[in-house]
Amino acid sequence: MSTVGQLMTKEVSTISEEASIHEAANLMQQQRIGSLLVQKGQVYSGIITETDIVRGVAERREMTQLTVEALMSSPIITVNRTLSPQYARDLMADRHIRHLAVTEEEKIIGIISVRDLLAYFKTVTKSLD
Repeated sequence: MSTVGQLMTKEVSTISEEASIHEAANLMQQQRIGSLLVQKGQVYSGIITETDIVRGVAERREMTQLTVEALMSSPIITVNRTLSPQYARDLMADRHIRHLAVTEEEKIIGIISVRDLLAYFKTVTKSLD
């Protein structure tokens, strides 16, 4: 059986709390990712996602003046790397989120997204056919 740790993205991309929303959006676009962990010094203080940015625009916020800190989600919702993809899927559904930080011994070691889980469940479903 697969675990969250086997499906996660190991390279965690980060951005400073003080960075602009424009910088965050550009970084996500360049790296073709949907989320960034937000850092305050050496500590992760939140997560900023494409959805956070879209909601900010929908609320008619002045994006040129906003920092990442203003739109980020905090605290970061995490899942242990040894847990099942089903557990991660259920946690995302319960919390209405699309990204989870993956931990090992309480340290963030990766990110798992709803896209990662969709790909996994598509493969599992195909193997049952």
